[in-house]
Amino acid sequence: MANPESRIPNPGFSALDHAHMARALHLAERGAYTTRPNPMVGCVIAHGAEVVGEGWHQRAGEPHAEVFALRAAGDRARGATAYVTLEPCAHHGRTPPCAEALIEAGVARVVAAMRDPFPRVDGQGLERLRAAGIAVASGLMEAQARELNRAFLSQVERGRPWLRLKLAMSLDGRTALANGDSKWITGEAARADVQRWRARAGALLTGSGTALADDPRLTARVPQAQVQPPLRVVLDRALRMPAGANLLDGSVPTLVFHAAGVEPDARYSRVECVKLPEGEGGLSLVSALDALAARGVGEVQVEAGPVLAGALFSQGLVDELLLYVAPLLLGDGARGLLALPPLAEMAQRWKLRAVEERKVGEDWRLRLLRG
Repeated sequence: MANPESRIPNPGFSALDHAHMARALHLAERGAYTTRPNPMVGCVIAHGAEVVGEGWHQRAGEPHAEVFALRAAGDRARGATAYVTLEPCAHHGRTPPCAEALIEAGVARVVAAMRDPFPRVDGQGLERLRAAGIAVASGLMEAQARELNRAFLSQVERGRPWLRLKLAMSLDGRTALANGDSKWITGEAARADVQRWRARAGALLTGSGTALADDPRLTARVPQAQVQPPLRVVLDRALRMPAGANLLDGSVPTLVFHAAGVEPDARYSRVECVKLPEGEGGLSLVSALDALAARGVGEVQVEAGPVLAGALFSQGLVDELLLYVAPLLLGDGARGLLALPPLAEMAQRWKLRAVEERKVGEDWRLRLLRG
């Protein structure tokens, strides 16, 4: 059992501690496109204000952030403070335990932004460091560290992926004209921004309605040379997608969920098909998320029409809305944002909390959380 003291944040952090941890968090984010299903982690090794080593976890299965920082620091690591955004691991996985590497390097102090809730770590890394005579503190900039790794934490703590619903609308809350035309509500800068959010996700999910109407590719197109392609996921209950559909081209890993009463034919030969039980008004959305969690998917980005988007939202499965708002009006005949059940009174309204507002080109991007 982990030492209870290893869970207690130390409030006595200096401005210099904050500066080094902020740098470590910045380094960690460099692994946003390549570390999943592992968390993003950054590490800074310093003697006072002098930084002697930096590193971040670059790709799943490769060395962790602490190893890269220790390599950069060399002998200067002895007697230094290591700032790491997540508790150093204490177990042998695909790489050796980082806690042991820090001990062998002779660091004098380790500051972790947060403990690692993964059961094979969960305080044991901090306890091992403390047992070796290293001064240990945790809780510095923990909120920022949790925000950075919300996908990893959702998988470990809740057993299901973090679900982000991406939507784009006009100022009057419309997503397309009555005939379905939606190209383009938002500008080029906003559409490029969506690609970066796609690249962070473990899976991109849509429904067969969107697949038939728009024939999307649902890929992450970003300029970075190394991007781990997200899994494409389609809820295609009756296997309606036609031959030649972009989502069936096999260019990236693709998973198609369908009902038990239908069988895939040659159109689906280049993708994986999995049967799901029926749920409320279609395939079970909870079962779909459970199946993705079982595959190690920690973060799902949904890009779908108002029916699927509304079903996910009304069933309480949406954690975050990524909402792009364009400065234009489409009128009363245009299509709405979400298909939600009617409310009898204001007390039933769904509440959202804005956590970020940003101008992206000519549009606005809002990030909102449930509750």
